[in-house]
Amino acid sequence: MIRIGNASGFYGDRATAWREMLDGGELDVLTGDYLAELTMLILGRDRLRDPSLGYARGFLRQLEGCLGTALDRGVTLVTNAGGLNPAGLATAINALADRLGLTVRVGYVEGDALARPDALTTNAYLGAFGIAACLDGGADVVVTGRVTDASLVVGPAIARYGWTRDDLDALAGATVAGHLVECGAQVTGGNFSFFTELPDGGRRPGFPIAEVHPDGSCVITKHLGTGGAVTVETVTAQLLYEVGGPAYLGPDVVTRLDTAILHAEGEDRVRVSGVRGTPPPATLKVGVNNLGGFRNSMTFVLCGLDIPAKAALVREQLEAAVGPEGLEFTLARTDHPDSGDTETASALLHVHLRDGDKARAGRAFSAAAVELALASYPGCTLTTPPGDATPYGVFTADLVSQDSVSHVAVLPDGTRVPIPPPPDTRPPETAPRQDVSTTASIRHRTRRGPLGELVGARSGDKGGDANLGVWARGDAAYDWLRGWLSVERLAELLPETKTLTVERYELPNLRAVNFLIRGLLGPGVAASTRFDPQAKALGELLRSRIVDLPILETTA
Repeated sequence: MIRIGNASGFYGDRATAWREMLDGGELDVLTGDYLAELTMLILGRDRLRDPSLGYARGFLRQLEGCLGTALDRGVTLVTNAGGLNPAGLATAINALADRLGLTVRVGYVEGDALARPDALTTNAYLGAFGIAACLDGGADVVVTGRVTDASLVVGPAIARYGWTRDDLDALAGATVAGHLVECGAQVTGGNFSFFTELPDGGRRPGFPIAEVHPDGSCVITKHLGTGGAVTVETVTAQLLYEVGGPAYLGPDVVTRLDTAILHAEGEDRVRVSGVRGTPPPATLKVGVNNLGGFRNSMTFVLCGLDIPAKAALVREQLEAAVGPEGLEFTLARTDHPDSGDTETASALLHVHLRDGDKARAGRAFSAAAVELALASYPGCTLTTPPGDATPYGVFTADLVSQDSVSHVAVLPDGTRVPIPPPPDTRPPETAPRQDVSTTASIRHRTRRGPLGELVGARSGDKGGDANLGVWARGDAAYDWLRGWLSVERLAELLPETKTLTVERYELPNLRAVNFLIRGLLGPGVAASTRFDPQAKALGELLRSRIVDLPILETTA
């Protein structure tokens, strides 16, 4: 098997993780995932200021302290920190090695950047075969731009085992392995619904390792002595993260998530097997970022009585001052009646303004809000000082044909190796619309309690959409869940989903139900004014709802 660790799940993850993973135990490959839709926007703005940038500069700082260790121990490094400029990062790594007196062979993958003059960034999600070609060419470090997150693991597995594009089940299994470790500590107990049950209470989970076998199956684990835990449930939670239907589309393979079988193999070891793959689509997903304009926010504290009237007065005053266009008002009723202190007696009125005019969205708006301090509702106060507007981006997704993209591996010696598209492709299947299971829900005596007593959840963003995966803690609980948690029921529990298109999918092997909520996040994370703009807390909101829970003989 090949032992592949992960030391970064996003741009800004634990700075010491690379060192911790290299010092913590045996590894063959160490990966780092830095890219997300919002990150590409940030890197695009960096590149506007300085065309030589566009990559994750934080990775270079991390690498400085551990490149020598990785070379000494024969650990290959693979990262998508190249962002919009993988060649630039490769050059910077070579310069770093020269300064440190090290000899390093750096390969990089390019071709994801597409020409679109009307966009800030346009990048196709490439597959894993370019990474594999760099490794076959002797690279100690491989840098990519926009590849799928799982490709960072799939590429080294291809290079180790010599898989071809026909090895669909193996590619699918490695894709699951990559998806499980791509978000760092999320699979080892980070952001876990039942964090209080972890051995260390979730204080400092270790980073994950995927032991990938020649057939694509894997064991998810972590270094001995690190925090958190690897259990069937922590793995289930991550497997449900930011996915849609059971057919998980990728550039190299379509991975059938509903075929994955999880089995506890020992302490902090979970085996994932049985994953099946089918030919990929003939198209690649393309992420497009544009600057949408400018935004600003001010928050008013409304205390005591007449909260709706106070909010209405602020609205009338601000609309009169700056005009209604682009203004959004959100009243958070955090107040409690008959409270003994100001904070618990107060509601929050969040006011957002988005506009193409920086001046209107900037001081003109925030100053107008501050000017109400002595001329508005009783007790008027704000939590935010006046400030200038900041630019925001809008993310959209597109498709291009695989054969229209020039996927190229640039080897350490400068040789350019074209990566041909897959010869066998298949149109994505249309997943059947599901609501409650056709099997009638088993009737039980019930008691009132929070849904989270019986289920865990993991949620996240997918562009303007959100996914919400819910898993049961036992077979009896799943039999109840799949017959109870319908799209209609979800709308009752989460009213903001009521007017949206919601797709529901069952994953029996995981004892889970996954919802894809279309349009919940509007134009995407960078432009969203939603209180939880990435839907990270949506699952915990659902778990907090008080419902009629079944009284089961066992929940384990």
